[in-house]
Amino acid sequence: MVSGGLRLYSYWRSSAAYRVRIALNLKGLDYQLAPVHLVRNGGEQHGAAFRQINPQGLVPTLQHGQRLIRQSMAIIEYLDETFAEQPLLPSTARERALVRGLAQLIACDMHPLGNLRVLQYLEREFKATPEQREAWIRHWLALGFEAIEALLAENPSTGAFCEGDHAGLADCLLVPMVYNARRFALDLAPYPTVRRIDAHCLTLEAFQRATPEAQPDAPPPG
Repeated sequence: MVSGGLRLYSYWRSSAAYRVRIALNLKGLDYQLAPVHLVRNGGEQHGAAFRQINPQGLVPTLQHGQRLIRQSMAIIEYLDETFAEQPLLPSTARERALVRGLAQLIACDMHPLGNLRVLQYLEREFKATPEQREAWIRHWLALGFEAIEALLAENPSTGAFCEGDHAGLADCLLVPMVYNARRFALDLAPYPTVRRIDAHCLTLEAFQRATPEAQPDAPPPG
């Protein structure tokens, strides 16, 4: 049975969908996964059927009963406000602002520059080679992680997770971005706090079950 009729439109390697899967797992919510293949046949997200669900043609989208919620940050905060168990945001306004700041650094400043449609545009319009495309991604990832590392290292409330010793919103976004960094061979050695938090998160089942390779629409290994 799906808790509250939750259905997540997702793609196995979408970092935005990955962060929502983590949030759903941390909240202990059952949900139905509705895979949307972003590459096959030019991308299922561009089809008329999915455009009715999300006019942007992007994943993730969360369906809760008859309600559709789009954009990963909005989805995660909607889940936190709708299902009180296992809160993903801290209790004070100052701590919530710090967590939201980290999350938005990733969602607004880092993630869009490596998004599939941006990379496809670089290739199509500017004839970027695979090597140039990956250099572009690593450049923006490195700038973002430099800032994240500094913010985490200087914050006395950084604990086992981005904020204290409870996994929350910022961790939901950090882990998928570290996954992307490894995918594109970014050297993570300069970011010890980031690496420590990521490693700790991945010891938890909620994060393990959300990984791209654990998804039913992931290609078989090898």
